[in-house]
Amino acid sequence: MDESSSINNTAVRQTEFQIEKHIKFMKRMIDILPSQYGFFDTSRITVLFFALSGLDIMNALDITDTVKEDIVNWLYAQQILPSNDDGDMSRCGFRGAPCLGGSFNEMGVQSNMNKYEDGHIAMTYTALCCLLILGDDLSRVNRTAIINGLKSVQLENGSFMPVKSGGENDMRFVYCACCVSYILDDWTGINVGAVLKFIRDSLSYDYGFGQGPGLESHGGSTFCALASLVLMDKLDSCFTTKQMENIKRWCIVRQKTGFQGRPNKPVDTCYSFWIGGSLELLGMGDMVDSSSNREYLLETQNSTVGGFSKWPDFHPDVLHTYFGLCGLSLMNEDRTMPVDASLSISKRCRQHLEQLRQSWR
Repeated sequence: MDESSSINNTAVRQTEFQIEKHIKFMKRMIDILPSQYGFFDTSRITVLFFALSGLDIMNALDITDTVKEDIVNWLYAQQILPSNDDGDMSRCGFRGAPCLGGSFNEMGVQSNMNKYEDGHIAMTYTALCCLLILGDDLSRVNRTAIINGLKSVQLENGSFMPVKSGGENDMRFVYCACCVSYILDDWTGINVGAVLKFIRDSLSYDYGFGQGPGLESHGGSTFCALASLVLMDKLDSCFTTKQMENIKRWCIVRQKTGFQGRPNKPVDTCYSFWIGGSLELLGMGDMVDSSSNREYLLETQNSTVGGFSKWPDFHPDVLHTYFGLCGLSLMNEDRTMPVDASLSISKRCRQHLEQLRQSWR
């Protein structure tokens, strides 16, 4: 077989959505993390979220009840509960993995907790999503403690740090705080007015959103800003009509074949969700050139071991696999479940959440 024939055959294979390979890829992420993922060991809950939610979107979450129970118990074991000494809730939330500090039993009761251990706002969001995906009723979640934990990580400018002990503060954690508040149906843990001001101030001159005021527009921070506004039910009142039209335009022109995250940057698998999801939230999902975007996404899938990569011919990873699947779902790809763009979970999972929220009222 000559070289041109080999290339052509590869192109043909990549027109097919290799869903069975992707299912196996995501299941491996639940069973055991590859050695290359050692760097992410402290964020194990988020890796688990990508795997579980990815399987949910592919309608392939066919794990046994025993495994499901084990995962749920493991998740609750990462919950940082109020101190038995003084009832302090300022550090409460979920940690990313047990390697960060003291041990917990399966009911989430602390034992010899490291006094420097904090709940992490992003891990709290993805932990709650994991529990919802698995059908849990969140009855073991200390909702009051988590809401109080949010108060301790919000800054005066409206942004959030990931942990009480400090760290970066930007639009990513604003989004996580809004997701947690929405999921727990309690907005008393955040200063909504300050959040709205932070989002307004982060709108750049070109009408994308930066990670904070005065920073470069970016596809990820634009999604986080818009999704936060949707969750707060403030999207229609935060900006003028002209501003909204320009925000929509900024998102639309990010599509080249797939989507880029910033002007003059190459297209990248994950922005099919960050920008595609933004357009969905803006009511502009029908403006996506689905054929061109799908063609690019399928070029980034690995037809040997499964998974999606950032760019064609690169190694697949769990993050780009998840957001590649979400991007395909937004375009109604066969054998994918509909995605709720605002919470970045399946609509089936969102429906389960809404039933819980109704029962709490």
